[in-house]
Amino acid sequence: MKKGIHPEYREVVFQDISSDFSFLTRSTISSKETITWEDGKEYPLVKVEVSSASHPFYTGKQRVLSTGGRVDRFKQKYGRLSKSAGK
Repeated sequence: MKKGIHPEYREVVFQDISSDFSFLTRSTISSKETITWEDGKEYPLVKVEVSSASHPFYTGKQRVLSTGGRVDRFKQKYGRLSKSAGK
């Protein structure tokens, strides 16, 4: 491998924010946050929204998302189109 052209490959902690599940692995991703792991060492921390601990495929549980707020925001933003607007 050529030196100086590859990203640093190091140990990183990924934390699932929806289930508070964390795991230590190696990655090239960069992060400004750090966390002290179970071994007492400090590692870069990357927060993710979905992991095997919270994904419906792996857990067998479905989460119901509330879409009411999105519909109301859409109606407020665009309003109802009148029937004469298309003429």
